[in-house]
Amino acid sequence: MTELVTTGGPAVAQRFDGFRHAVSDTFVPLATTTDDVAAFRGRLRTADLGTVQLSDVAASGNVVRRTPSLIRRSDPDFLKLGLQVRGYCVLSQDGREAALTPGDFAVYDTTRPYQLAFDDAYRMLVVMFPRNLLRLPPAHLARLTARRVSGRQGLGALVTPLLVELGRRLDVGELAANIHLADAILDLRAASFAEQVECAVDPEARRRGLLLRIQGFVSDRLGDPELDLATVAAAHHVSVRYVQKLFEDEGETVTGWIRARRLEHCRRDLADARLADLPVGSVAARWGLVDAAHFSRLFKTTYGVSPREYRSRCARGDN
Repeated sequence: MTELVTTGGPAVAQRFDGFRHAVSDTFVPLATTTDDVAAFRGRLRTADLGTVQLSDVAASGNVVRRTPSLIRRSDPDFLKLGLQVRGYCVLSQDGREAALTPGDFAVYDTTRPYQLAFDDAYRMLVVMFPRNLLRLPPAHLARLTARRVSGRQGLGALVTPLLVELGRRLDVGELAANIHLADAILDLRAASFAEQVECAVDPEARRRGLLLRIQGFVSDRLGDPELDLATVAAAHHVSVRYVQKLFEDEGETVTGWIRARRLEHCRRDLADARLADLPVGSVAARWGLVDAAHFSRLFKTTYGVSPREYRSRCARGDN
């Protein structure tokens, strides 16, 4: 579903108030101010893509703050990625500032205070998603917020064009909810995190970067039923035991992480009406779970219902 808020009518106070309320309603409670209420213009479009929300914000100069008083324990934990499309922005969080020019992006965490300052007219694409989808411990995430990522080199050169194209489709009304598209955005974001921590000098950051690369490697090969720990270790030139230790430090096992990812992909496919004619066993096999009976037991243990019942509920709109 796409929603549009445009403020540009003759009622000056209502114009800015409408934008200010729309920003808080779309994202999380925020305090928005501007130096020139009389000249203010703003537009906000948003669409849900499964677990990801994409918003296109274009406005006159303003400052957006997530203050301590606006943060409540009951608020959902979200991460936001801000991609500068036009204009200039300074994003501040965790004692750092990221100066963003067109093509640059940075990530910020809604559970802690932050500020975005736009000194003139701008356009920004904002991707918001649950923080737990990146599986990053808070200590690691706190070192990655408000760090500028260039859209002209590295993985940033892949993230930026994708989001700009999605923004174009949102603008012309061609963007529809798509869980696979949401997965692609999150996978690229995780890979970008891995690239950033790879550049860090401390051993812990390098360890985390290796873990993210391994998780990306595994995610690309979930459909291979022969995927095993030895293959993963060999591909990254480390021992089997070291790979196990990386996951154990995160409170997980390698096999448990792989199984959870496979089951989640199966769940999404079962909920996808476009795959309704694909047998349940074939859905499981697509993600490396070739034993249909074993898959059914795993799925019911994890989600509380059988794969067929889950698919039926989704078709009825009961999920």
